Amino acid sequence: MLSNQAFNGLLKTLEEPPPHVKFIFATTEIRKVPITILSRCQRFDLRRIDAALIKQDLARIGGLEGVEAEDDALAMIARAAEGSMRDAQSIFDQAIAHSSGKVTAETVRDMLGLADRARIIDLFETLMRGDVAAALGEFRAQYDAGADPATVLTELAEFNHLVTRMRFVPAAGDDPSLSQDERTRGLDFSTSLSVRVLSRTWQMLLKGISEVQTANRPINAAEMVLIRIAHAATLPTLDEALKAIESGAATESAGVPRGNGGASASPSPSGPAASAVGQQYMPASSNGGGQAMRLVSSQPAAESAPVFEAPQAAPEPEAEPQARIRSLADIAALADANRDKLFEINLKKYVRPVSIQDGHIEVALTQDAPKSLLNDLSVRLKEWTGRRWLITTSKEPGGQTLSEIATARRDAQFTDARNDPAVAAILSRFPGAKVIDVRIPDAPEDNDDETAEPMPDPGVGDEDDEL
Repeated sequence: MLSNQAFNGLLKTLEEPPPHVKFIFATTEIRKVPITILSRCQRFDLRRIDAALIKQDLARIGGLEGVEAEDDALAMIARAAEGSMRDAQSIFDQAIAHSSGKVTAETVRDMLGLADRARIIDLFETLMRGDVAAALGEFRAQYDAGADPATVLTELAEFNHLVTRMRFVPAAGDDPSLSQDERTRGLDFSTSLSVRVLSRTWQMLLKGISEVQTANRPINAAEMVLIRIAHAATLPTLDEALKAIESGAATESAGVPRGNGGASASPSPSGPAASAVGQQYMPASSNGGGQAMRLVSSQPAAESAPVFEAPQAAPEPEAEPQARIRSLADIAALADANRDKLFEINLKKYVRPVSIQDGHIEVALTQDAPKSLLNDLSVRLKEWTGRRWLITTSKEPGGQTLSEIATARRDAQFTDARNDPAVAAILSRFPGAKVIDVRIPDAPEDNDDETAEPMPDPGVGDEDDEL
């Protein structure tokens, strides 16, 4: 770190450099500068100055100039400078000009458009408490006082980061640039709020700041962000919800009656009230400050017989079992049942099966297959079966398509027909006669196999007889 005197001397040297001195300013990474140049240069690595040192130096300058300044005002200027001593001195000079002899925190706050740090902490407390009305009221009051909505969210994010740091590094509260409220109340929040809640709030604030900066109505966008944060603050985190569900399931499976707040369960009511109560909502306590509601069944005690039985609703019809898919033929049957003929034709003609399991189908496609066939297959299966299917392509060649199987079966039938003794005798008795179709009695006709290869034309003319 360079002192002010050394920095001013460096600037003067830069303005009037000696003839034998050359300066090179590297705006890129130092590793990208050739070593032949680095060996002939002096290197000065400039870094950001700590906010505590900036505040200390501003206090020294104020003492030399005979200007009285509050500690909170100097801390605001040090944070606003973001590690730059020159910016801090410029802001301090403007604050002196705006004040009437004493630089106060209110003067700096109005000049920079900042919100009161204590009010930011109050707003953070109402958000973590889940009090939406109080949070919106406090935010609107700060906005009416001149605070920028994006700035308010930014300072909320900074305080949230400070609380998170204090949870792991309590010594972070010893920073001289922090106010007394930030030290004491920040330490209290760090011990009472969980890391999951702080992380969730941080993510929501980061996303909300960008929304406010790009919104046509920043005040409305900021209020919506605060509503989301306050609503989520009273909800359990994902881990806490899962633990609550698991503990509830374990309690129900063990048959242990549960009461409110985890206390001993009260005896089950008897009489009409016992029989009328079928289900009740019970809160599941969580560490996130909220309650997760779950629906549990309450059954009356065996020894307390009800006076009357409440009318029972008619049982709901059982859901139809989902179609089970073991082969491409099952999918083709579903397509035929749903009258999707074009998809059925493409399925039979272009898809080669590799592996078909429950929820996962691996296939290979022919070279002339449509590009959208796999997506169409996934969409159709989800629509027809009511569940998601994972459709993947394989580098393996796969089996035969349904069209190839149908064509091979038809060819086999023609071969068997020609080899039949009776048919062979007829063909020999009538020269020019040919077999153009084979139909097996009492066998289902495959009339829907549009994808099968057409029957080969045997060249039957008008003078030929058909068999």
